[in-house]
Amino acid sequence: MAEGLVCWKCGAAIGDLPMPLARVAECSACHADLHVCRLCVFYDSRVAKACREPVAEEVQDKQRANFCGYFQIKAGAYGGRDDGVSRRARSQLEDLFGGSPEGTEQEKAETVSRSEADDARERLEQLFDAGGKGKR
Repeated sequence: MAEGLVCWKCGAAIGDLPMPLARVAECSACHADLHVCRLCVFYDSRVAKACREPVAEEVQDKQRANFCGYFQIKAGAYGGRDDGVSRRARSQLEDLFGGSPEGTEQEKAETVSRSEADDARERLEQLFDAGGKGKR
């Protein structure tokens, strides 16, 4: 059973850890908690409470160590990132809604966020400088 076990967060092999996993077990590569919902056979983000075990108490943070007594380690829990899938999806969205010649949506959001933050800081500085006290 220990063969093929990998960290849910980074994909490093964890088969050399003593089984069953202790509540405080950590990945030696990324130091992520391992007795977590994300590494359990019952974890399923598509169902209510993200757990297929009907009598387990709900765990709020699925990525932190917990005391669930129904925990069973799942092989292949690491999902990884498939940039090819992401690129295809983005391409399909751009085809559907039109391309974004000024840059990606993320770049636009970062530009908006920076300008909003700059405006807010400037208003805040004006507010405190309005009393004639000068700069800090």
